Amino acid sequence: MIRRAIKRDIPELARLLYQVNNVHAKGRPDLFKMDRRKYTDEELEVILADDHRPVFVLTEDDQKVRGYAFCLWEVYEGDHNMVDRKTLYIDDICVDEACRKEHVGESLYRHVLAYAKEEGFYNVTLNVWSCNPGAARFYEKMGLVPYKTGMEVIL
Repeated sequence: MIRRAIKRDIPELARLLYQVNNVHAKGRPDLFKMDRRKYTDEELEVILADDHRPVFVLTEDDQKVRGYAFCLWEVYEGDHNMVDRKTLYIDDICVDEACRKEHVGESLYRHVLAYAKEEGFYNVTLNVWSCNPGAARFYEKMGLVPYKTGMEVIL
C-alpha cells in the first residue's frame, strides 16, 4: 500500500533516514556524518503538514514503512531566461535494507510519477550522489536521464 505519510509514521521515517544517510556517509565521509539523519522529528512534522512537500510511504499492513519518497514542488514563474514550469523534485527515496530487490523503489517511483502527472507537473527531477552507483543504475532503469551534472574540486 502506498499512501501519504502521516505523523504516526515519523519513527519509521526516522529509521529509514538513518539508513539512507549512512549509505551517503560511507561513500562521502568528508560530507556526511555516520548515524545521523536529515530531519528531526519536529522538522518531519512540518514537512508532513505541507501539501507542497508530499512524502509517500509504501507500508506493510499500513504500519511498517518499507520505503519512502520525499518530494518537493518547485514552481518557476517569471524568470528572465527560463520558461515557466512546475517541477516535482524527489528529495529522497529510501528502501528499507531488509526489503531490497522487492520492487519497493520501483513502486514508489511509479507512484510519484502518477502523482506528478495528476498534479500537472512538467517533469520530475532528482539528484544522485556519484558515490551511490546502485541508485544511479536504478534511476536509469526507471527511464531517467541526466539533465545537468554537478562537479567539484576538494581543496
